[in-house]
Amino acid sequence: MSGPVGDFGLIGLAVMGQNLILNAADNGFTVVAFNRTVSKVDHFLENEAKGKSIVGAHSIEEFCSKLKSPRRIMLLVMAGKPVDDFIETLLPHLEKGDIIIDGGNSHFPDTTRRTKYLDTKGIRFVGSGVSGGEEGARYGPSLMPGGNEEAWPFIKDVFQSIAAKSDGEPCCEWVGDEGAGHYVKMVHNGIEYGDMQLICEAYDIMKRALGMSNKEIGDVFTTWNKGVLDSFLIEITRDIMYFNDETDGQPLLEKILDSAGQKGTGKWTAINALDLGMPVTLIAESVLARCLSSIKGERTRASEKLQFVGRSTKFEGNKEQFLADLEQALYASKIISYAQGFMLMQEAAKEYKWKLNKPSIALMWRGGCIIRSVFLKDITDAYRTNPDLENLLFSDFFNKAIHTAQPGWRDVVSKTALLGIPTPCFSTALSWFDGYRTKDLPANLLQAQRDYFGAHTFKMKPEAANEKYPADTNIHVNWTGRGGNVSASTYQA
Repeated sequence: MSGPVGDFGLIGLAVMGQNLILNAADNGFTVVAFNRTVSKVDHFLENEAKGKSIVGAHSIEEFCSKLKSPRRIMLLVMAGKPVDDFIETLLPHLEKGDIIIDGGNSHFPDTTRRTKYLDTKGIRFVGSGVSGGEEGARYGPSLMPGGNEEAWPFIKDVFQSIAAKSDGEPCCEWVGDEGAGHYVKMVHNGIEYGDMQLICEAYDIMKRALGMSNKEIGDVFTTWNKGVLDSFLIEITRDIMYFNDETDGQPLLEKILDSAGQKGTGKWTAINALDLGMPVTLIAESVLARCLSSIKGERTRASEKLQFVGRSTKFEGNKEQFLADLEQALYASKIISYAQGFMLMQEAAKEYKWKLNKPSIALMWRGGCIIRSVFLKDITDAYRTNPDLENLLFSDFFNKAIHTAQPGWRDVVSKTALLGIPTPCFSTALSWFDGYRTKDLPANLLQAQRDYFGAHTFKMKPEAANEKYPADTNIHVNWTGRGGNVSASTYQA
């Protein structure tokens, strides 16, 4: 084979890598494939890739020689050191202007570091979130590219061709600078944690409060999937509810150990929210719910020592009304989660000096990815109508939706509390909403306490300021008459 033939190169032939290559080939691109275990390349070419516009390479040198200039190379390898190792292996075989794309679940600070480092070498680096699992990779994922913006015109045709489509629009647009693409994917995964936990809580309520069978719960999810909650996660939950163990015909779900795993992206989101001082309570609570689930042995022992003490263990009321309220509680809590997620991205853009395209982010999540839903069309519309929207809850659509949902949402949270059924995400969503809509929170007392024991100072309300306690000044008071008048240094946590 003489001269470069490849439009696009991909390194890493695990399932996601293979499926993305097949997807790109189906869309008219000639793809060059490489894997560190070279036998995988031959096996792929002889089987899944047979007869398609896919060529293999047995070394990095051969891989790079088969790609047209500027080379467009995507890495789908394990996050962390393997990405850095492959970058260093590629560098001697690349030319200025070539493009390296990391499609793994890398932590965004790593992507920022790599973008800056490769820029000094004349190489354009892109960190792209890829969501949608195996099927998404094969038939259209959601792609969230960020990094060196000079790369976008050169990769746009490949990315938008292989991405999922929503109302004819590709679920892929340039996200922003440096680590912005992987940052948005991180927040996407955090929202995914929240969505999943909310659905789990709804299932638990139907099972424990209403005594419903898996088949009956599946029927409810089927109905919900035709309304405002229409989404991939509701759809798969319906299927899980209907799935029986063929050995005895019993629901398989009830035999699965209730100890949840996690890969870290939800935790990264919660930690970053704390670092930026943003109240992303629902994602944080969903991560902590997984942590609580994982101490199964301790919970089992606690279940024997800690009993429910309340006025009633049984739901009393209109079951149909309660199910309608539960649907609204799930919808409202989901709105809160997305509002918090977009608040976090907005703050990150300020903190890291990124230009983030909010309507495009919502569009990218509308198809192909795990959190895809009808609901995201409404978010896209809200940000297209007003790109400077301060908060999702301030848009007419979501403002009306949250007010409509409120009575049922409050009823569900209060009833489950009385019945002793944990609803960490439903409850934190409502609590956050009530805090967010409160003009005066009790943090005035908190500031007084901090000043009392640690001389941390406070500021006066502008309308209450006077000569002794002036406005916009850090004030320390000698609360007991025994303390000194020296204040501690102030800082923003």
